Amino acid sequence: MIKPKLSVKLGEWILDNPIIPASGTFGYGFEHIPFYDINVLGSFAIKGTTIKPRFGNELPRIGEISGGMINSVGLQNPGIDSLVKDIIPELKKIYHKKIVANIAAGTIKDFCEMIYKLNNEEIIGVYEINVSCPNVCNQEYDFSNDPLHLQELIKTIKPISKKPLFIKLSPLSTDIVKMAITAQNAGADGLTLINTMPGLMIDSKTAKPFMPNRIGGISGPMLKPIALRAIYLCYKVVNIPIMGCGGISNAADVLEMMYAGATAVQIGAMNLVDPAICANIIKELPQIMVKAKINKLSDIIGKAHE
Repeated sequence: MIKPKLSVKLGEWILDNPIIPASGTFGYGFEHIPFYDINVLGSFAIKGTTIKPRFGNELPRIGEISGGMINSVGLQNPGIDSLVKDIIPELKKIYHKKIVANIAAGTIKDFCEMIYKLNNEEIIGVYEINVSCPNVCNQEYDFSNDPLHLQELIKTIKPISKKPLFIKLSPLSTDIVKMAITAQNAGADGLTLINTMPGLMIDSKTAKPFMPNRIGGISGPMLKPIALRAIYLCYKVVNIPIMGCGGISNAADVLEMMYAGATAVQIGAMNLVDPAICANIIKELPQIMVKAKINKLSDIIGKAHE
């Protein structure tokens, strides 16, 4: 059997492999340098960026639950200006591929302003438009659940964007298939499915919610069946690529997500359990491909629909 080929194509963007650490679980990559050469990754999604610096929610922000974790970080980040001025120049020194720039906002105006400021950054491969963060309040528009709002957003930012737009949708959407179709018809170049599911953790000692923000986002292995469902359903109705996200722990999970219809996969919570998980999965993929008689990963995308 020939050497398995791990490369995949997200639109016009060719990745050496489909493994992408998810936004918020990998920082800006600097912390993972001691564990492995992060250039082995297909790409990685940087921390969600907002128009202004955000301190985030009160501590504690992360709790361990059965089958995963719950977090309410609240998009802590230094803001768009610091990303452009301070972080990207340093990132270019350690990472030599293109990244996924996750940006989040509550208004169309803020999304536009961030895109203008990032458009000329060559290190950015795609924009991941985060319309589904569960831990941020006071948004002007309901982009994640209102098709008209999502359509307005994409149609406004598409003409000004120099990068492909991937829309990160919420599993809480009343009809995620409808939102996926809306995104495609409005001009989106791809989708990220899915974000975390909201949940609550009670402290048995105090009988109160564990986190001051009360509600947090659930991630980890328990999220995989929910993510697989969303990917499977949306793949059937759109013809734009999907980055699958939710509950991946090993190479077998990667294959499952690609069978459902994902072109690339994002790994989130497991980066906090094992900082080298992404590099290990990349090493495991050729082995599991040989066992499954897979020559090219790109050949298995959507195989569950055959």
